[in-house]
Amino acid sequence: MAELFPEPPQSPSPLSDHAPLADRIRPKALADVIGQEHITGADGAIGRMVAAGRLSSMILWGPPGTGKTSIARLLADAVGMHYMAVSAVFSGVADLKKAFAEAEQVARTGKSTLLFVDEIHRFNRAQQDGFLPFVERGTVTLVGATTENPSFELNAALLSRAQVLVLNRLDDAALGKLLSRAEEEVGTPLPLTDDARTALIASADGDGRFLLNQAETLFAIGGTDPLDPAAMAALLHRRMPVYDKNREGHYNLISALHKSLRGSDPQAALYWMARMLVAGEEPLYVLRRITRFASEDIGLADPQALQQCMAAKDAYEFLGSPEGELAIVQACLYCATAPKSNAIYKAQKAAWKLAKETGSLMPPANILNAPTKLMKDIGYGKGYAYDHDAEDGFSGANYWPDEVAPQTLYQPVERGFERQVNERLRYWDKLREGRQSGAK
Repeated sequence: MAELFPEPPQSPSPLSDHAPLADRIRPKALADVIGQEHITGADGAIGRMVAAGRLSSMILWGPPGTGKTSIARLLADAVGMHYMAVSAVFSGVADLKKAFAEAEQVARTGKSTLLFVDEIHRFNRAQQDGFLPFVERGTVTLVGATTENPSFELNAALLSRAQVLVLNRLDDAALGKLLSRAEEEVGTPLPLTDDARTALIASADGDGRFLLNQAETLFAIGGTDPLDPAAMAALLHRRMPVYDKNREGHYNLISALHKSLRGSDPQAALYWMARMLVAGEEPLYVLRRITRFASEDIGLADPQALQQCMAAKDAYEFLGSPEGELAIVQACLYCATAPKSNAIYKAQKAAWKLAKETGSLMPPANILNAPTKLMKDIGYGKGYAYDHDAEDGFSGANYWPDEVAPQTLYQPVERGFERQVNERLRYWDKLREGRQSGAK
C-alpha cells in the first residue's frame, strides 16, 4: 500500500542531472577557472597566496558571470579553510552576527573561516563597518564580490584592509571554452551552425552564466537540424547590454565618447554613442554631453560646432525618437571631424582663477560710466576713447584694473577658424604697441 503522506522528494544535488548547467560544470579547482588566469595563475595574486597557503582579505570586482563565486569557493578548498557565504541582497545584520559567531566557534577548533559576501556593495556604510573588527582580529578572511567600482561603493576603511582584484570580462575565446565544457557535460554538440555559435557567444556580452543559461535552453529544445542565427534569435531572448545609467558603466561610456571625439575618431565616437542609445540612454543627455564638447574641445576653432549641436536639439525635440536621433548623429560626426581647440576651456579656467585672486578691484576710471555730475567730477569716464572714432576702429586703451597688468587669458591655436582669430589679435597687439609708444 502506498504511503498516505510520502516524504517529499529531495532537492537535487548540485551535480545531479537536474541541476542547472552552470552548476554542473562549475570548476573543480582554481586551474579550471576560465578567463581569469591573470589572478588565478601561478604568477597572479591568488595563485601566489594559494602557493603560500595564506589568504588575505580581498574584493573581487568584475562584471556578472565572470567567476567571482566559483573563485571564492575554490579558494577555501585550496587552503583548507571553513567556507561560509552570505548575500548582501538577502542578508541583514542578524545574519552577519550569526556568521561571525559561527566563525568564532570554528576558530576555537584551530581552523580559519573564509566568509564570502556576494554583492557586498549593497551593504550600507554602517554594515560594512561591522566587518572591520572581525577582519582585523582574523576571525574571518573576507572575500567580497561586487560588480560596482569599489572606490565608490565600499568604505575606505574596508578597502584599506582588503586587496582589490579585478576580474576580466570573458572574451570570445573564454566563452567558447565554456560552451565546449557544456557540450562535453551534456554529451552532445549544440544544434547551431558556426555563424549561430558565434552570434550566441557575442550575445553573452562577456557573461559566462548568461551564455550557459542560453545553451541550456538550446539543449532542452534539441533538434537535429542546426539553427542559423535567425532561427536561434527567434528562440532566445536578446540580451540587453550591461549599462546602468546611474553607475560606473554610464560614466565609462561617456568618457569613451568624449575622448573619441577629442581624438577626431568619428567611427569610434559613433560606436560609443550607439552603445549608450541602444542600451536606453536618454538621447538628449548624450546630446548635452556633445554640446559641452563643442565648447570645451572645439570652441572658436569651428564656431559652427555649437550651432550644429543646438540645431540637433531643435530637430530631436521636433521629430522625437527614432527619427530625431539622426540629427544627434550628425552633431556627433560634425564635432568628431571638426578642428580641435581647448583655448576657450583654458581661458575660462584662467579667468575664473584670476577673478578669485584679484577680489573686488575697480575698473580703471576711463571706462567707468558717469551718469551724474558728481561721478564726472571725481573722474569717472575721464579720458575714455570711443573706439569707433579712432583710426581702424581701435583705440588701444587700457581696460584692466590699475592694480593688474594686462593678462593673456585666451590663447587661440593655429587651427581652424582660430587661426584667423590669432591674426586679428596679433594685428591689434601691434596697433596697441604703436599707439602706447606714440603716447609716450
